[in-house]
Amino acid sequence: MTSNLLPTLQNLPVTFPIEGAVKIELAEGVPIFKASSLVQSRIETLLDKQQIESLTLEENQELDHYEAIDDYLSFVNRTIRNLYLKQSA
Repeated sequence: MTSNLLPTLQNLPVTFPIEGAVKIELAEGVPIFKASSLVQSRIETLLDKQQIESLTLEENQELDHYEAIDDYLSFVNRTIRNLYLKQSA
């Protein structure tokens, strides 16, 4: 038997803004949670730097935290979408 456990976040990046970090968009009437433009910009900055030079340990950890947040938001979005589809059926 498989268990669908809610993913957990252990830490947030130090640079993660407490307010304005997540935006909500509607897709076919279903709310979709996404990282804000500010957070996306920070991720792009880290990824661009990673292409040119090695990230510091702190920057690598920050990028890992952002990846965990992205995974979490993806899980939330899939769950909401599945509930919506189930209700519509």
